[in-house]
Amino acid sequence: MITRLLVANRGEIARRVFATCRALGIDTVAVHSDADADAPFVAEADHAVRLPGKTPVETYLRIDLVLDAARRAGADAVHPGYGFLAENADFAQAVTDAGLTWVGPPAKAIAAMGDKVEAKALLAEAGVPILPTWTDADEITDFPVLVKASAGGGGRGMRVVRDAADLAEAVASARREAAAAFGDGTVFVERYVERGRHVEVQIFGDRHGTVVALGERECSIQRRHQKIVEEAPAVVPADLRRRLHEAAVAAGRAVDYVGAGTVVFLLAPTGEFFFLEMNTRLQVEHPVTELVTGLDLVRLQLLVAEGEPLPEAAVHPMTRGHAIEVRLCAEDPARGWRPATGALHRFAVPGVAAEFGPLPGPGLRLDSGVVDGSTVGVHYDSMLAKLVAWGQTRAEATRALAGALARAELHGVTTNRDLLVRVLRSPAFGAAELDTGFLDRHPEVFAPLLPADGLPLAALAAALAGAAGRRAAAPVLAGLPSGWRNVPALPQVARFAGPGDEEIEVRYRLDRAGTLAEWSTRPATDATVGLVEAAPDRVLLDVDGVRRAYRVRRVGSAVFVDGPDGAAGLAELPRFPEPTAELAAGSLVAPLPGAVTRVHVEVGQRVAAGDLLLTLEAMKLEHPVLAPTDGVVAELPVPAGGQVDTGAVLAVVDPE
Repeated sequence: MITRLLVANRGEIARRVFATCRALGIDTVAVHSDADADAPFVAEADHAVRLPGKTPVETYLRIDLVLDAARRAGADAVHPGYGFLAENADFAQAVTDAGLTWVGPPAKAIAAMGDKVEAKALLAEAGVPILPTWTDADEITDFPVLVKASAGGGGRGMRVVRDAADLAEAVASARREAAAAFGDGTVFVERYVERGRHVEVQIFGDRHGTVVALGERECSIQRRHQKIVEEAPAVVPADLRRRLHEAAVAAGRAVDYVGAGTVVFLLAPTGEFFFLEMNTRLQVEHPVTELVTGLDLVRLQLLVAEGEPLPEAAVHPMTRGHAIEVRLCAEDPARGWRPATGALHRFAVPGVAAEFGPLPGPGLRLDSGVVDGSTVGVHYDSMLAKLVAWGQTRAEATRALAGALARAELHGVTTNRDLLVRVLRSPAFGAAELDTGFLDRHPEVFAPLLPADGLPLAALAAALAGAAGRRAAAPVLAGLPSGWRNVPALPQVARFAGPGDEEIEVRYRLDRAGTLAEWSTRPATDATVGLVEAAPDRVLLDVDGVRRAYRVRRVGSAVFVDGPDGAAGLAELPRFPEPTAELAAGSLVAPLPGAVTRVHVEVGQRVAAGDLLLTLEAMKLEHPVLAPTDGVVAELPVPAGGQVDTGAVLAVVDPE
C-alpha cells in the first residue's frame, strides 16, 4: 500500500491530491520551485523539497530532481497531477524503475497516446472515427486547418490557419510554444471543423482488464483553444452519448489502459464525431465528473495504482444532476487575454460548501491554488482556481455559479470573472447553443459587469469610505465628518485611476450631521444619491430611491469596491503627483514581465499599423506586440531572448 505520496506538480492540483491523501491517511510530499516557496500547496504538505530555480524547465520538468526529492523525502509513490511531466512516458518509466509506485497509466500507454499522430493511426485501426491529419505542411491544400502540438495539451501550440500564406508562421509559432510548455516542439495539422463541439469522455481502467466510461463532459467554451467552462453531463441525445462512451472504451482497450484517462472527441454540427486525442492523466475539469457520479477520481487512481480492482460504483456509475465548472484565471479578456500578475490581496467566494471534495447536496465547490496574499507570477499558468456548482438541473447549477462568481471578492489581480459571469448568464449558454467558437460569436460577454455609469458611484463610495477611515483614525474630534467646516467651504476632492487608467474625480461635502450635502463626479452621473451610512469598509448609498451596499477595501493607494452591479479596482491618485519621465512618442512597453522570444523587424524598417514587431512570452503563452500606427521602427532596445519587467520599452515606432 502507498504510505507516502509525492505530487510532482504545483498549485491547485497538488492541493487536490493532498486532500484525498489526508482522507486516506497517506503522508504527502510537495516539490516546489523558489517562486512557489510560500505557496499554499507547500504549506499543506507533510514534507516539502525545494527544486532550485523558478522556471518549469529548471524545476518541475526535471525528472532527476523530482526523483531525488522522492528519495530524500522517503516517498514510495508519485502522482504527476496534470501538465508538466504528467504525460511524459520517460518520467513514468523512471518512477517505476526507481522502485516507486506510479499513480498513472503504464509508460507504454502514455507513449502510445502521447504521439498524437501515432495515436490517431492506432485508434483508426480500432474503428474510432478520425479527422484527416497531416505531418507535412506541403501536402495541405484545403483550409481551414488546425496546427496542434503532438505532446502535451491545454491548447498549447494550437493555431487555426485559414489561408496557406499564414501556415508557415503558424507552424513555427506553434513549435516554439509547444517546446516551451512541454519540451517537445513537434506539431501536426488536422482539418478544422467549423462550429465543432469539444466533448470528452472520462474513462478508467484497472490492472484486471476492466475499462469503463464514467460519463462525458462538454468543454466547448474555450479561449485560445483552452477550456474555461466545463460541464457534465453534455447536452447530447442518449444514442450519441452511448456511441461516444463505446468509442472511448474501445480507445482505452486498444492500449490496455490503466488509471484515469480522457478521450477527446470533436462533435460536428452534423452529429458526426471524431477522435482528437487521449489525455493520459487526470483532467483539470475532473470535479464535474466527481460531482455527478459521487466518485473521488483521485481515490480511484490510488486504488488502481495499488493493484485493486475498480469498485462496483465505478464499474456501473450512476449520474445525478448537473455540474458546471469555470476556470478563474489571472488575465484580462478585453485586452487580448493578457495575463495579469501581482499580489492577490483578497480571494473570497461566498457560499462555498466544500473544497477539493464532495458536496453534501446542491451547492458550490472550490478547488483553488491561491489564498489571500498569494503572489501571481509569470512562470506558470494563469489559472487561479476552479469554482464548480452542482444542482438538480443545468439551469439551477448555472444560476448558482454565476451568482457566486458575481459576488466574489477578487482584489489585486485582474481576472476573467466578469466574462465568466456573462457567459453563464447569456441566453445562448442557457439554451446550450455551444461550440468552440462561442466567444467569437458573442462579443457582448467581454463587457465588464459594472456599467460605465456605475464607475462614478463606485468611486464616490471609495471616497466616502476613505473619509470615514480618516475620521475613525483621527486623534481628536473623530466624531466630526471629514471636511466639515463652520462656514461654507470648498468640497473635498478625491481622484482615482479607473480600470482602464481613466481618471475619475469625486467632489463631496458632508454637513455636521454627516449628511451628503453636495457631491459630483467627473465623468458625471445622472443618479440622485444620498448617503445612508459610511464606514471604512462599507458604504450604503440611496441611489434613485434604491439602497445599494458597497464593500470597500483599501491596500495602500489601491481601493477595491464590490457593489451590487459589479466590482471596480481603483487607484487613488496623489494630490501632488511627483514628476515622471515621459516616454518617447510611439513607445511600446511590456504589459507584464516576460521574455522576448522573437524580433520580427529591424530598426529603420517601415511598418503599418497592426504589423507584428516582436513576440513576448509570459505565463507559458506567446503574446504578439503590434505596431500601433504606420511609421518607422526607431528603437528595438531588447534583443531576442532578453528578459523584461513590466513597463520596459520593447520598441519605438516613429509615426508618420
